[in-house]
Amino acid sequence: MEQTFKDKVALITGGSFGIGKATAIAFAKRGANVVVVDWIEDKETIETIQKAGGEAIFLKCDMSREEDIKMMVEQTIEKYGRLDFAFNNAGVEGLTAETHACTVENWNKVIGINLTGVWLCMKYQIPHMLKQGKGAIVNNASIAGLVGFPGIPAYVASKHGVIGLTKNAALEYGKLGIRVNVVCPGVIKTPMIDRYTGKSKEVEKQFESMEPIGRLGEPEEVADAVLWLCSDLSSFVTGHSLAVDGGWVAQ
Repeated sequence: MEQTFKDKVALITGGSFGIGKATAIAFAKRGANVVVVDWIEDKETIETIQKAGGEAIFLKCDMSREEDIKMMVEQTIEKYGRLDFAFNNAGVEGLTAETHACTVENWNKVIGINLTGVWLCMKYQIPHMLKQGKGAIVNNASIAGLVGFPGIPAYVASKHGVIGLTKNAALEYGKLGIRVNVVCPGVIKTPMIDRYTGKSKEVEKQFESMEPIGRLGEPEEVADAVLWLCSDLSSFVTGHSLAVDGGWVAQ
């Protein structure tokens, strides 16, 4: 069954690149009005949506600033009058260092964007969904929210935190019409992974060799999972952590 989101409004943070971009385009192709949020505008995202006959706007936002996040939600409501779906996807990987060598600056930056930023998004998104009596939120964690990865302690801690925050919100708002879930992507072909691998084909092949499915994931595959979690097809699913990882954590 095809998900349709005609006349609905979807807000996607980190929407200019990678998973966020793929999700924004996927929502638009299924009829939603899309708010693309990022700290850098990628005109191709909006143009792709408009060429497909979709409606979208771009909002610049620093996910570590409460004022920006509050403005992001207010402008969404001002433009479209409602907020049906939110994909809180924006995140940073931070610097590579073992726990004892991780700097306070790196820790605060990663936690501030990846965890505090997601909490602030929900803080300002949920009141509008409560007024509507319905809404669906999907947060983006990572397989690093399900298992440890040596060398990125702040990232791992932030993503474990997003999963816990998601479960808590799901319990708080389930009877009020709001479902909250989280996707946990594995190694997906995105600019973040390019930065991690240094665009090295050799390193990429090492990741592929660790994947039970035998390849890396595509951003569109995560987007499909997000749309399913937002759709009525998943109406009895909330508080769930959905690994989209080719079987990585099953190992």
